[in-house]
Amino acid sequence: MRKPGLLIAALLLVALALLWPRLTTTPDQPATAIGTSVPQRPGDAPHPSSQPPDASATLPEFLPREAHETLRLIARGGPFPHRQDGSVFGNREGRLPSKPRGYYREYTVDTPGLGHRGARRIVTGGDPPEAWYYSDDHYDSFQAFDPGPYGARR
Repeated sequence: MRKPGLLIAALLLVALALLWPRLTTTPDQPATAIGTSVPQRPGDAPHPSSQPPDASATLPEFLPREAHETLRLIARGGPFPHRQDGSVFGNREGRLPSKPRGYYREYTVDTPGLGHRGARRIVTGGDPPEAWYYSDDHYDSFQAFDPGPYGARR
């Protein structure tokens, strides 16, 4: 007859093995696929040639960190997480320069902790985009910006 303590210990080991990746990562250090490297300390960064260019160094400080992912998706042409992303922005309030309908497109900039789209948007003008604007108050105001390396689409 097997001892219940041995069975419980085996189940705990299996659970620990399955949960280990979640227990050993933080929001700032995501789990990676086998064979990839993650810097463990500030000085342990992989060789620069294996890293994408640091576009954040050229972007304005008013853009939140989450805007960088939105810019990457725009540059790639999607896929976008929200069905409205890439749709026509009508500029009904006239806060952006007057252009023909269809010139402006809107994209969601996620807000951590919200279960909905929130108020933050990037609006682009032209196809491919030649004008870039950020709004953190659902189109009440805009700040123009240069997307740097993200501006080159596909």
